Amino acid sequence: MTTASSNPLKFVLPLAVFAAAIGLWEIAVRLQGIPPYILPAPSLIGTTIVADWPLLQASLLTTLKTTLLGLVLAVLGGVLIAVVLSLSRIAEYSLYPFAVVLQVTPVIAIAPLLLIYMPQDVAVLTCAWLVAFFPVLSNTMLGLQSVDRNLMELFALYGAPASRRPLARFRSRLKALWYLRRPAALPAFLAGLRIAGGLSLIGAVVAEMAAGSAGAGSGLAYRIIESQYRLNIPRLFAALVLLALTGIGLYLLLAAISHLLLRRWHESALTQEK
Repeated sequence: MTTASSNPLKFVLPLAVFAAAIGLWEIAVRLQGIPPYILPAPSLIGTTIVADWPLLQASLLTTLKTTLLGLVLAVLGGVLIAVVLSLSRIAEYSLYPFAVVLQVTPVIAIAPLLLIYMPQDVAVLTCAWLVAFFPVLSNTMLGLQSVDRNLMELFALYGAPASRRPLARFRSRLKALWYLRRPAALPAFLAGLRIAGGLSLIGAVVAEMAAGSAGAGSGLAYRIIESQYRLNIPRLFAALVLLALTGIGLYLLLAAISHLLLRRWHESALTQEK
């Protein structure tokens, strides 16, 4: 009996297609004689990564540090505010619209303003946090508010009886939050976390590009702008490859964490027959 997790095509087929695309790219560049300043061959890009690794590694670490720190801050802030909003309708109606405004405002428009009013590293980190914050907040709130009403009533009946005293009602809500809403919200939170990981990288890159346009910066996005101005197209592609690999690695890491946390009880992570 074949399962989705044991099917070798799940891993071999994408790798084969990707290798074929890279091979066609290499062959086309060599046969057409395309100069490197227009389109470098994959082999030249790999050579450039090795030759410029000390410079690219420092830039990669800078971008990766900003991305991960922005993601951590987005998780802490998003979960905390989602819990507060789920416990109070007044807080939700008062604060949630501001989160929506931050989400719908393009970060490319906010980044230059942040670079004016904040130090460069703080502004770049703020951009990474802004774009990663809302998916965590909205998905966590969705999970916290999606608990079956019948389960809530059963929990109130057996585990957290209602009371007229405000303090007792608040304790009842906290018990329901910890024992019922928290596990129910975990899948939605992890889905938002996977989205936020990629968006955090995008926010960091956008802010680094804005800083690079102003003549400051040290991340991979800055190296891309610098290589563009100097017509060092192989290094530009090398930085792009490292950014893509960073995004893929971050997504795979978050997907693995999600699978480990959900694999024993949630339908989305259970092994299914194919």
